[in-house]
Amino acid sequence: MTQTPFRKVFEGIASRHQMFQMFDRHGQAPMSKARLTGRLYDGEWFEIGRAEHDYMFEILPPLWTRGDMFALREFMTGAITSVFFALSIDGRIRYFHAYCDMSAKGSAARLRDVIIERESRPVRAMTRTERLDHIWSTTHADYRGYAGERWPERDRGARTITVYGGPQGTVLKLLDDLTEAQISAKLPVHLRYLPAAIAA
Repeated sequence: MTQTPFRKVFEGIASRHQMFQMFDRHGQAPMSKARLTGRLYDGEWFEIGRAEHDYMFEILPPLWTRGDMFALREFMTGAITSVFFALSIDGRIRYFHAYCDMSAKGSAARLRDVIIERESRPVRAMTRTERLDHIWSTTHADYRGYAGERWPERDRGARTITVYGGPQGTVLKLLDDLTEAQISAKLPVHLRYLPAAIAA
């Protein structure tokens, strides 16, 4: 079985509104096998506040609790569900949400270790993939989508985003094809100049 690539999809602490938006960040995705099985979500994680963590704990009795984490009883699809973490990192408790495959033994514990390692690094940094995921997570649904039949067959189903094209006005572009200048323009100022990082 292929191990899930764990992916940080938002930089900073998500507000409650942002948290609920990211719960459905693939809501417009084509009805592919990856979406129907939850694989689009599996392994994605981001930081939340304590109030959001506690709110989710109190909604329903959890599926299980294990020390510093608990899983939601309601599954997204298949074996994919939300897992929430309260982790001690550099002497303080921080809170995170992730999607985990409950059929993959030890996936939640592995993801906990990835989050702690990623967030314990002495220098704050972002990979190109993290920058693109942050842009995707924070762009309104009206300005992002998926390549359809008008795109070359190799690109169909890939994420697209509206960008300013200078004299051409706004244009639709594949998210993965954004230039460094376009990525910088779409990131908030406090994230534009973070150094590159190795993947989490």
